[in-house]
Amino acid sequence: MYCVGLTGGIASGKSTVSALLSQMGARLIDADVVARNAVATGSPAWRAIVDRFGQEILLEDDSLNRGMLGGKIFAEPALRNWLNALTHPAIRQEIFRQMQLAREEGCRLLVLDIPLLIEAGWCEFVDEVWVVYVRPDVQLNRLMKRNTLSREQALQRIQSQMSLAEKVGYADLVIDNNAGLEELEKQVSDAWRRLQNKATAI
Repeated sequence: MYCVGLTGGIASGKSTVSALLSQMGARLIDADVVARNAVATGSPAWRAIVDRFGQEILLEDDSLNRGMLGGKIFAEPALRNWLNALTHPAIRQEIFRQMQLAREEGCRLLVLDIPLLIEAGWCEFVDEVWVVYVRPDVQLNRLMKRNTLSREQALQRIQSQMSLAEKVGYADLVIDNNAGLEELEKQVSDAWRRLQNKATAI
């Protein structure tokens, strides 16, 4: 099974690339979905988060107020590290489980969509790394608009991650998302076609 690790930074367009690949027929494991399930209402991680932050961190349906939680952890690195230590082992285990299931089902080509692919050491488990890249000013403006954040809040979130420029240094393929959706679709389509040829040749 040939495995691609797809990553990028916040508001870089990684989710758009992931959606395009899915439309093209790619089998995907989405770490964000796995992460949301790891903190689902009533889960051990959910209980630990409520114990740490109190009932105010919950919405009316008892699910986590992700916006409030994000505001707290991005403002305080120690809290972000605590949350990562709490959730990452379960996320990692579930991703490995889904990868094994894909192998057992005869999957030839798998895409792992993981925001912290590089930071969390996932590069060793994939055959190549794709990084979705945008200029810093584009990333900042998109994040402010998408999440209704102030410039300071948006910068805080961007700076909590490895920079996109640094991530590019790990990339086997860079997908440039500065020029709009049509150009992005062309890049992803070309990359997917090359990937299918590569997987067929294995």
